[in-house]
Amino acid sequence: MTMKDLAPLREQQRQLRLAARGLARGVLVHAYGHCSVRLSVDEFLVCAPQPMGTIAPGQDGSVVPVRGELPDGVLGEVRIHQAVYARRGEIGAICRIMPPQTGLLGLLRRTPRPRHGFGAYFAPQPAFWDDPRLLRDTPQAERLAAQLDGGKAIVMRANGAVVLGTDLVEALALSWFLEEAARVEVALMQMGQDGDHTLLSPAETLARQVTTGRVYERMWEYLTAGDPELLPA
Repeated sequence: MTMKDLAPLREQQRQLRLAARGLARGVLVHAYGHCSVRLSVDEFLVCAPQPMGTIAPGQDGSVVPVRGELPDGVLGEVRIHQAVYARRGEIGAICRIMPPQTGLLGLLRRTPRPRHGFGAYFAPQPAFWDDPRLLRDTPQAERLAAQLDGGKAIVMRANGAVVLGTDLVEALALSWFLEEAARVEVALMQMGQDGDHTLLSPAETLARQVTTGRVYERMWEYLTAGDPELLPA
C-alpha cells in the first residue's frame, strides 16, 4: 500500500475518532458502545475497543472483514456491524449506542413514535429487538439485521440501540435524534399524553423528514465542537 493509498484511510480513522468522542459528548455512550465506517464492500473500520470518550487523537481503530472471523482484540458485538453491512449495501456507518431514555423505553418494549421533528426520521418507529442478552455470535447478529430490515435504528431491550447511516455524519446525527425522540416519548408518558393525539400526521411526518439545509451536518458540528483533533495545532 502506497502513501497515497493510506491518506483516505487516515482521514477515515480521524472521522471515526471524532464520531466516537461525539457520541460520548452527547451522552449517547458511556463505558460501552462502538462505531464503525465502511471502507469497501468487503471491509469496515471500527473504533478502538475502549470507552469512546477516552479514545485519544491519533489512536486508530481496526479494519474488520464484512464476512469472516473478527480480528484479535475486536469486541464480540462488532458482529452486529458485520451482519448489517453484509445485508445493507447502502449503509456506510453504524453507531452502537447506550442512550438512557431510549433504554428506558426499551425496558417497556417500546420505541419512540413520530411526535415531533426528530422522531419523524424513524417513522413509523424504530425496530425492536426483544432479547436482553449480549449479542456476540453471528446467527444472532444476522437475526438482528433481519429484524432491522430497511430501517435506520433498532432498540435492544435492556441493551441500548444500533443506528445506521449512509455515512458517519448521518449515523451520529440520527443517534442523537433517536435519544431526543425517546426523551419526548418518556416526557409525554409522564404527563399521560402519549396517545395518538400527540402523534404527527402522516403528512406532517413526511414533511419533517428533511435532510437539506445541512440538518445532519449541523448536528455533527454540535457534537464534535471543541474536539482536540479539530483545534488549531
